[in-house]
Amino acid sequence: MKLSARNKLKGIVTAVEEGLITAKVKIDLGNGNEIVSIISKDAIEDLNLKVNDVAYAVIKATEVLVGIPGDCKDEDDKGQS
Repeated sequence: MKLSARNKLKGIVTAVEEGLITAKVKIDLGNGNEIVSIISKDAIEDLNLKVNDVAYAVIKATEVLVGIPGDCKDEDDKGQS
């Protein structure tokens, strides 16, 4: 598999939960890390994706948000203690 995306995370499929049109796929990345993706049921069929298969989570995003632990206040609480 060759892709231009640089964020490829290899793991093991732990669950495939099919809905009417889409499916939720859970991939265990190891070390207690898991990623979940919603893909079409057609994609599940095309990939023949099953629990215990090796799969890659390929992340292609135009924006990444960063957060830190700590207190989160609503915007309405600004400046109030």
